[in-house]
Amino acid sequence: MRKILGTLIIAFALLVSGTTTGVAASSSHTVQKGDTLYKIAKTYNVSISNLKSWNNLKSDTIQPKQELKITTTKQASKAKNPSRSSTEDKVVKEFVVSASAFTANCNGCTGITSTGINLKKNPDIKVIAVDPDVIKLGTKVHVEGYGYAIAGDTGGNIKGNKIDVFFSSKNDAFKWGRKNVTIKILE
Repeated sequence: MRKILGTLIIAFALLVSGTTTGVAASSSHTVQKGDTLYKIAKTYNVSISNLKSWNNLKSDTIQPKQELKITTTKQASKAKNPSRSSTEDKVVKEFVVSASAFTANCNGCTGITSTGINLKKNPDIKVIAVDPDVIKLGTKVHVEGYGYAIAGDTGGNIKGNKIDVFFSSKNDAFKWGRKNVTIKILE
């Protein structure tokens, strides 16, 4: 009885004080056919690395009917859209990379990234291919001249400080070419 009374007093005090601290909320997600970690992370506004950590996943592979734990905060649940201003971002690291472009519309291309993003079904998505030893998959980034994106793919020639930026059309990819740009790793 004392525990319940104590809990009620604390809850009432927090309500009255108007606290702005984010309160963690746990929920779960049942994996559906076609779901990817990227899609689920985007839905709940969480990172792929957090999803993997909360669920003790060693790979990006998930199965239909699998239950995934999702932890969000009230503050995080206010979805930030990709056009947000840079003043809202916490930059963890910033450095220069050599950036080339890629497209999902080439001979032999499946259009599915190594994290399971279907680029052909999501042609407007901003995805970069990275060396996971330099930038972890699932990391939110801002690429100079490209915008906000997610590190969602790898590539055979992407080693060290090199990235590939995704464009839905070959024409746009050719226009990008290869250039040195500043990349910001975001929290």
